Amino acid sequence: MKVTRRERGGVPFYACDGFAGAVHGFSTRLGGVSPAPWDSLNLGAARGDEAERVAENFRRFCAAAGCDSAALVKNRQVHGDRVRAVTRADIMASPDAPGVFEADALVTDVPGVCLTVFSADCIPVLLFDPVRRAAGAAHAGWRGSALGVAARTAEELCTRWGCAPEDILAAVGPGISACCFETRADVPQALRRGLGAEAEDCIRPLPGGDKFSVDLKRANVRWLLRAGLRPEHIAVCSACTACSGEEFWSHRRLGERRGSMAAVIQLTGPAAN
Repeated sequence: MKVTRRERGGVPFYACDGFAGAVHGFSTRLGGVSPAPWDSLNLGAARGDEAERVAENFRRFCAAAGCDSAALVKNRQVHGDRVRAVTRADIMASPDAPGVFEADALVTDVPGVCLTVFSADCIPVLLFDPVRRAAGAAHAGWRGSALGVAARTAEELCTRWGCAPEDILAAVGPGISACCFETRADVPQALRRGLGAEAEDCIRPLPGGDKFSVDLKRANVRWLLRAGLRPEHIAVCSACTACSGEEFWSHRRLGERRGSMAAVIQLTGPAAN
Protein backbone atom coordinates (compact mmCIF):
# COMPACT_ATOMS: atom_id res chain seq x y z
CA MET A 1 0.00 0.00 0.00
CA LYS A 2 1.04 3.58 -0.66
CA VAL A 3 -0.22 7.03 0.31
CA THR A 4 -0.09 9.21 -2.80
CA ARG A 5 -1.09 12.70 -3.86
CA ARG A 6 -4.21 12.95 -5.97
CA GLU A 7 -6.38 15.74 -7.33
CA ARG A 8 -10.05 15.92 -8.23
CA GLY A 9 -12.10 18.98 -9.11
CA GLY A 10 -9.11 21.23 -8.58
CA VAL A 11 -8.65 20.02 -4.99
CA PRO A 12 -5.45 18.09 -4.19
CA PHE A 13 -5.48 15.51 -1.40
CA TYR A 14 -3.63 12.39 -0.28
CA ALA A 15 -5.11 8.90 -0.09
CA CYS A 16 -4.08 5.26 0.30
CA ASP A 17 -4.45 2.84 -2.59
CA GLY A 18 -5.54 -0.12 -0.44
CA PHE A 19 -8.76 1.10 1.18
CA ALA A 20 -11.36 -0.49 -1.11
CA GLY A 21 -14.62 -0.27 0.81
CA ALA A 22 -13.93 3.06 2.50
CA VAL A 23 -13.60 6.50 0.91
CA HIS A 24 -11.05 8.70 2.61
CA GLY A 25 -8.52 11.47 2.23
CA PHE A 26 -5.96 13.73 3.86
CA SER A 27 -6.39 17.38 2.89
CA THR A 28 -3.81 19.98 1.94
CA ARG A 29 -4.21 23.74 2.27
CA LEU A 30 -5.00 24.07 -1.46
CA GLY A 31 -8.22 24.28 -3.44
CA GLY A 32 -10.47 26.25 -1.11
CA VAL A 33 -12.11 29.66 -0.85
CA SER A 34 -10.64 31.20 2.32
CA PRO A 35 -8.43 34.33 2.19
CA ALA A 36 -5.19 34.84 4.11
CA PRO A 37 -4.20 33.81 6.73
CA TRP A 38 -6.39 30.74 6.09
CA ASP A 39 -5.69 30.50 2.38
CA SER A 40 -7.19 28.56 0.98
CA LEU A 41 -8.69 25.21 2.08
CA ASN A 42 -9.11 25.90 5.79
CA LEU A 43 -11.16 23.17 7.46
CA GLY A 44 -10.83 24.40 11.04
CA ALA A 45 -14.07 25.82 12.43
CA ALA A 46 -12.32 27.56 15.35
CA ARG A 47 -9.51 29.32 13.47
CA GLY A 48 -11.34 32.65 13.00
CA ASP A 49 -12.43 31.99 9.43
CA GLU A 50 -16.03 32.64 8.35
CA ALA A 51 -18.36 29.68 8.85
CA GLU A 52 -19.67 29.58 5.29
CA ARG A 53 -16.13 29.49 3.90
CA VAL A 54 -15.29 26.54 6.16
CA ALA A 55 -18.47 24.79 5.04
CA GLU A 56 -17.65 25.37 1.37
CA ASN A 57 -14.10 24.16 1.90
CA PHE A 58 -15.45 20.94 3.44
CA ARG A 59 -17.86 20.50 0.54
CA ARG A 60 -14.97 20.82 -1.93
CA PHE A 61 -12.60 18.54 -0.02
CA CYS A 62 -15.20 15.86 0.62
CA ALA A 63 -16.30 15.92 -3.02
CA ALA A 64 -12.68 15.36 -4.05
CA ALA A 65 -12.17 12.52 -1.55
CA GLY A 66 -15.56 10.96 -2.33
CA CYS A 67 -17.01 11.54 1.14
CA ASP A 68 -20.29 13.13 2.23
CA SER A 69 -19.81 16.60 3.74
CA ALA A 70 -23.32 16.37 5.24
CA ALA A 71 -22.28 13.33 7.33
CA LEU A 72 -19.26 14.67 9.23
CA VAL A 73 -18.52 13.65 12.81
CA LYS A 74 -15.83 15.78 14.46
CA ASN A 75 -14.02 15.64 17.78
CA ARG A 76 -12.57 18.34 20.02
CA GLN A 77 -8.95 17.26 20.22
CA VAL A 78 -7.17 17.31 23.58
CA HIS A 79 -3.82 15.70 22.70
CA GLY A 80 -4.51 12.47 24.58
CA ASP A 81 -5.46 8.89 23.74
CA ARG A 82 -9.22 8.91 24.27
CA VAL A 83 -11.16 6.98 21.60
CA ARG A 84 -14.88 7.54 21.03
CA ALA A 85 -17.28 5.30 19.10
CA VAL A 86 -19.81 7.27 17.04
CA THR A 87 -23.00 6.68 15.07
CA ARG A 88 -25.30 8.68 12.81
CA ALA A 89 -26.64 10.39 15.93
CA ASP A 90 -23.28 12.19 16.22
CA ILE A 91 -23.32 13.73 12.73
CA MET A 92 -22.78 17.51 12.81
CA ALA A 93 -25.65 19.81 11.92
CA SER A 94 -23.45 21.64 9.39
CA PRO A 95 -19.99 21.14 7.85
CA ASP A 96 -18.79 24.33 9.59
CA ALA A 97 -19.81 23.17 13.09
CA PRO A 98 -16.90 22.54 15.50
CA GLY A 99 -16.47 19.25 17.35
CA VAL A 100 -18.05 19.16 20.79
CA PHE A 101 -16.86 16.03 22.59
CA GLU A 102 -13.31 15.55 23.82
CA ALA A 103 -11.49 12.74 22.04
CA ASP A 104 -8.44 12.33 19.85
CA ALA A 105 -9.78 9.36 17.88
CA LEU A 106 -13.12 8.27 16.46
CA VAL A 107 -14.32 4.80 15.44
CA THR A 108 -17.48 3.53 13.77
CA ASP A 109 -18.98 0.53 12.02
CA VAL A 110 -21.83 2.56 10.53
CA PRO A 111 -21.68 3.13 6.75
CA GLY A 112 -22.17 6.75 5.76
CA VAL A 113 -20.68 8.29 8.90
CA CYS A 114 -17.68 10.43 7.95
CA LEU A 115 -15.04 10.42 10.70
CA THR A 116 -13.02 13.65 10.78
CA VAL A 117 -9.83 14.60 12.64
CA PHE A 118 -7.65 17.70 12.28
CA SER A 119 -3.96 18.48 12.01
CA ALA A 120 -1.34 21.11 11.21
CA ASP A 121 1.87 19.14 11.93
CA CYS A 122 0.34 16.42 14.14
CA ILE A 123 0.09 12.97 12.58
CA PRO A 124 -3.33 11.86 11.24
CA VAL A 125 -3.86 8.09 11.11
CA LEU A 126 -6.77 6.41 9.31
CA LEU A 127 -7.69 2.76 10.00
CA PHE A 128 -9.95 0.42 8.03
CA ASP A 129 -10.92 -3.21 8.52
CA PRO A 130 -12.38 -4.51 5.22
CA VAL A 131 -13.43 -7.80 6.85
CA ARG A 132 -15.49 -6.59 9.82
CA ARG A 133 -16.27 -3.29 8.05
CA ALA A 134 -15.15 -0.81 10.67
CA ALA A 135 -13.07 2.36 10.52
CA GLY A 136 -11.13 4.70 12.75
CA ALA A 137 -9.47 8.10 12.58
CA ALA A 138 -6.83 9.28 15.06
CA HIS A 139 -5.05 12.56 15.70
CA ALA A 140 -1.55 11.91 17.07
CA GLY A 141 0.44 14.89 18.25
CA TRP A 142 3.61 14.19 20.17
CA ARG A 143 1.63 13.50 23.34
CA GLY A 144 -0.82 11.23 21.52
CA SER A 145 2.07 9.53 19.76
CA ALA A 146 3.77 8.89 23.10
CA LEU A 147 0.52 7.53 24.57
CA GLY A 148 -0.16 5.31 21.56
CA VAL A 149 -3.45 6.78 20.40
CA ALA A 150 -3.16 4.98 17.04
CA ALA A 151 -2.78 1.64 18.82
CA ARG A 152 -5.66 2.50 21.17
CA THR A 153 -7.82 3.13 18.09
CA ALA A 154 -6.92 -0.22 16.54
CA GLU A 155 -7.55 -1.96 19.87
CA GLU A 156 -10.97 -0.32 20.13
CA LEU A 157 -11.89 -1.71 16.69
CA CYS A 158 -10.91 -5.16 17.91
CA THR A 159 -12.65 -4.92 21.28
CA ARG A 160 -15.86 -3.33 20.07
CA TRP A 161 -16.46 -5.08 16.74
CA GLY A 162 -14.25 -8.16 16.81
CA CYS A 163 -11.74 -6.92 14.26
CA ALA A 164 -8.60 -9.02 13.87
CA PRO A 165 -5.44 -6.86 14.04
CA GLU A 166 -3.97 -8.62 11.02
CA ASP A 167 -6.95 -7.47 8.91
CA ILE A 168 -6.71 -3.78 9.81
CA LEU A 169 -5.21 -1.42 7.23
CA ALA A 170 -3.57 1.85 8.33
CA ALA A 171 -2.64 5.03 6.49
CA VAL A 172 -0.35 7.49 8.26
CA GLY A 173 -0.94 10.85 6.63
CA PRO A 174 1.03 14.06 6.07
CA GLY A 175 2.60 15.46 9.23
CA ILE A 176 5.79 16.94 10.55
CA SER A 177 8.72 14.64 9.77
CA ALA A 178 11.99 13.97 11.54
CA CYS A 179 13.72 16.49 9.28
CA CYS A 180 11.82 19.34 10.97
CA PHE A 181 10.70 18.08 14.39
CA GLU A 182 13.45 19.30 16.69
CA THR A 183 12.63 19.06 20.41
CA ARG A 184 14.11 19.15 23.85
CA ALA A 185 14.22 16.08 26.11
CA ASP A 186 10.55 16.06 27.12
CA VAL A 187 9.36 14.50 23.86
CA PRO A 188 11.97 11.68 23.75
CA GLN A 189 11.30 10.96 27.41
CA ALA A 190 7.56 10.67 26.75
CA LEU A 191 8.15 8.33 23.82
CA ARG A 192 10.44 6.16 25.94
CA ARG A 193 7.79 5.91 28.66
CA GLY A 194 5.32 4.64 26.08
CA LEU A 195 7.43 2.55 23.72
CA GLY A 196 10.39 1.60 25.88
CA ALA A 197 13.46 0.57 23.91
CA GLU A 198 11.48 0.72 20.65
CA ALA A 199 11.45 4.51 20.97
CA GLU A 200 15.18 4.75 20.31
CA ASP A 201 14.63 4.09 16.61
CA CYS A 202 12.54 7.30 16.51
CA ILE A 203 14.99 9.58 18.34
CA ARG A 204 18.25 11.10 17.12
CA PRO A 205 20.38 13.33 19.40
CA LEU A 206 21.47 16.58 17.76
CA PRO A 207 24.83 18.28 18.20
CA GLY A 208 25.06 20.13 21.50
CA GLY A 209 23.41 17.42 23.53
CA ASP A 210 20.18 19.15 24.61
CA LYS A 211 18.03 18.76 21.50
CA PHE A 212 16.72 15.83 19.51
CA SER A 213 15.20 15.02 16.13
CA VAL A 214 12.06 12.92 16.63
CA ASP A 215 10.21 10.83 14.02
CA LEU A 216 6.56 10.82 15.09
CA LYS A 217 5.45 8.93 11.98
CA ARG A 218 7.80 6.08 12.82
CA ALA A 219 6.61 6.13 16.43
CA ASN A 220 3.02 5.67 15.28
CA VAL A 221 4.06 2.79 13.04
CA ARG A 222 5.76 1.20 16.08
CA TRP A 223 2.53 1.48 18.03
CA LEU A 224 0.48 -0.02 15.19
CA LEU A 225 2.87 -2.97 14.92
CA ARG A 226 2.63 -3.44 18.66
CA ALA A 227 -1.17 -3.54 18.28
CA GLY A 228 -0.77 -6.46 15.88
CA LEU A 229 -1.06 -4.84 12.45
CA ARG A 230 1.00 -6.37 9.67
CA PRO A 231 3.88 -4.25 8.34
CA GLU A 232 2.58 -4.57 4.79
CA HIS A 233 -0.78 -3.17 5.95
CA ILE A 234 0.72 0.15 7.10
CA ALA A 235 1.30 2.93 4.55
CA VAL A 236 3.14 6.11 5.50
CA CYS A 237 2.96 9.43 3.65
CA SER A 238 6.43 10.93 3.24
CA ALA A 239 5.20 14.54 2.96
CA CYS A 240 6.42 16.84 5.74
CA THR A 241 3.99 19.61 6.67
CA ALA A 242 6.76 21.85 8.03
CA CYS A 243 8.92 21.51 4.89
CA SER A 244 6.17 22.15 2.37
CA GLY A 245 4.64 25.49 3.29
CA GLU A 246 3.06 25.95 -0.11
CA GLU A 247 1.03 22.75 0.33
CA PHE A 248 0.38 22.38 4.08
CA TRP A 249 -0.14 24.39 7.23
CA SER A 250 2.42 23.94 9.96
CA HIS A 251 1.77 25.05 13.52
CA ARG A 252 5.50 24.98 14.19
CA ARG A 253 6.19 27.27 11.24
CA LEU A 254 3.12 29.57 11.37
CA GLY A 255 1.82 29.48 14.94
CA GLU A 256 -1.86 30.33 15.41
CA ARG A 257 -2.31 32.43 12.26
CA ARG A 258 -3.18 29.55 9.98
CA GLY A 259 -5.90 27.16 8.93
CA SER A 260 -6.28 23.46 9.72
CA MET A 261 -6.15 20.39 7.56
CA ALA A 262 -8.41 17.36 8.03
CA ALA A 263 -8.39 13.63 7.47
CA VAL A 264 -11.68 11.88 6.72
CA ILE A 265 -12.82 8.29 6.32
CA GLN A 266 -16.30 6.98 5.54
CA LEU A 267 -17.44 3.39 5.17
CA THR A 268 -19.28 2.74 1.91
CA GLY A 269 -22.28 0.50 1.51
CA PRO A 270 -25.90 0.65 2.72
CA ALA A 271 -26.42 3.03 5.65
CA ALA A 272 -27.94 1.62 8.83
CA ASN A 273 -31.56 2.46 9.52
